[in-house]
Amino acid sequence: MAARCCGCSVRCCCWLLVLMLVTLAVTAAVVFARYKNGGQVFPIPGVPDPKYAEALAVALQFFQVQKSGKLVNNGIPWRGDSALDDGKDAKLDLSKGMYDAGDHMKFGFTLAFTGTMLSWSVLEYGDAMRAANQRDAAMDALGWIMDFLVNAHPSDDVLFIQVGDPKSDHKCWERPETMSEKRPLTKITTKSPGSDVAAETAAAMAAASLVYKPINGTYSSSLLDHAERLFAFADRYRGSYTRTFPELSAYYNSTTYQDELLWAASWLYHATGNHSYLSYATGKNGEQFADLGNPRYFSWDDKRPGTEVLLSRVSFFASDGSDVGEDQGLGSYKETAEAVMCILLPESDTAAFRTEGGLLYVAEWNSLQHPVASAFLAAVYSDYIATSGKTELTCSGKSFTATDLRRFAKSQADYVLGDNPMQLSYLVGYGDSYPQRVHHRGASIPADVDTGCDGQKWLKSSEPNPNVATGALVGGPFKNDSFIDARENVRQNEATTYNSALIVGLLSGLFSSATVAQSLS
Repeated sequence: MAARCCGCSVRCCCWLLVLMLVTLAVTAAVVFARYKNGGQVFPIPGVPDPKYAEALAVALQFFQVQKSGKLVNNGIPWRGDSALDDGKDAKLDLSKGMYDAGDHMKFGFTLAFTGTMLSWSVLEYGDAMRAANQRDAAMDALGWIMDFLVNAHPSDDVLFIQVGDPKSDHKCWERPETMSEKRPLTKITTKSPGSDVAAETAAAMAAASLVYKPINGTYSSSLLDHAERLFAFADRYRGSYTRTFPELSAYYNSTTYQDELLWAASWLYHATGNHSYLSYATGKNGEQFADLGNPRYFSWDDKRPGTEVLLSRVSFFASDGSDVGEDQGLGSYKETAEAVMCILLPESDTAAFRTEGGLLYVAEWNSLQHPVASAFLAAVYSDYIATSGKTELTCSGKSFTATDLRRFAKSQADYVLGDNPMQLSYLVGYGDSYPQRVHHRGASIPADVDTGCDGQKWLKSSEPNPNVATGALVGGPFKNDSFIDARENVRQNEATTYNSALIVGLLSGLFSSATVAQSLS
């Protein structure tokens, strides 16, 4: 099965040659390059490991696996066009976007988060992606998501947040290409609010506008316009979408909309330079919503740690004596970001729980989400420290460096890629041993079979999937580092599109030179 992820031997040789050339190029850059900041000169850290570039190439393929709509340059032989009529009931084209996981739902909340994280990854580590020859793949995935989100926002105070009925969808086990069930639309309006999903979509569009700004100014401006209007809608008509539609709380229950408002305002500040957005996050709203001083774990539901790191970027690179640099609220975000970093560092007195194998462990269901998301933040924060010239981080009187944070990020990535007690790569298609029975409808059913809704025999089969869901990051191990490779083991063996965005960011960060641009715009 492992050979299927790389294709024929010729393609494998070509890929190894590319990696060798990339490694030589990076080595040369490391030997000679230095970067300057404030009159000081700092050496760029060591050579990135080419395995992260190889893993990145694998991870990005899952976005191709998950695509909905009329496929273009399809590289997944067992995938085809699907859901071409999505949105027609509202006279919209919602055929694009991506399926959420092993099902065929399009959940706007997590899809938007996927877009935000892909954009953030490109903004911080686009050069590393380019060095790995993977930036185009990341941009392709991002564009497919953004086209859907733009079409889902037909007017100022209307946003379509879901395609499909999760109850009926989850009862069926079939390939997306052959599904024939009705796919109803769910939308938020002024009378049916959903500040969390509207603000997350605003964040995604604001972040993506920065990505597209140097390459397609018209599209970038359109995205930013949508983002600002969506943020105004989210802020004016406050409410959680799972309060408006309580039946959806069984799937992605949003605990509050407050974190998304701060997250969106932070991205809009970076995208526009408008200080009113920064004041929104650091002023009264920040005091009420941010829970500053209490470190949390970053996820699709809780954006506070991400906001803290994103706003720390402003603090790190603010000019001396500037109004921004003196913003006390901004300082509180940075202090909380440091507290988040402290719980991630294993030698810190406030270190969070880890498994015996070294995995940061927060939740049993989809256990890899939190460590991968946390490792991405650690990689980003370490690069802010290194680029700014700040030499250390203090946790309860103990000093740590950017290298310590990067070491933590690397440990979590290496665990995912096979350095774990199971000696199993949780990234499907990477390495010699990875899950064979991923909970994924399309992967589990032969491409020439039309099961209708009732393809349960393929769900219950103990045989390996006939199709490899290359790039899928499965849920992950239990607290004792164990893993059961069974298709019906949903909590461990289902992959999600947003998890893929997180691992793409982490792998890109680890393949970078440990420096970032001082501005995202």
